[in-house]
Amino acid sequence: MADVRVTYDKTANAAYVYFTDPQVHVKSAHMYPCDPVDAGMINLDFDEQGRLIGIEVLEANSKLPKYLLQSAERLDTEGA
Repeated sequence: MADVRVTYDKTANAAYVYFTDPQVHVKSAHMYPCDPVDAGMINLDFDEQGRLIGIEVLEANSKLPKYLLQSAERLDTEGA
């Protein structure tokens, strides 16, 4: 099973789930916003070939499992 990189900024309460090779920098060519029923936002990022390269999750602590956020790479100073 492949490892998936997840980053989390607790201050912004935002997480990003990467579906790309960590050694390769892929630019997002198109972002598709998804509005959940309640608070927050989920954005799907696609590359130029239309492949899903990542998911941005705002209000992450209400959208993602706690264990995932606890194990995510922290981007805020509290987790550094």
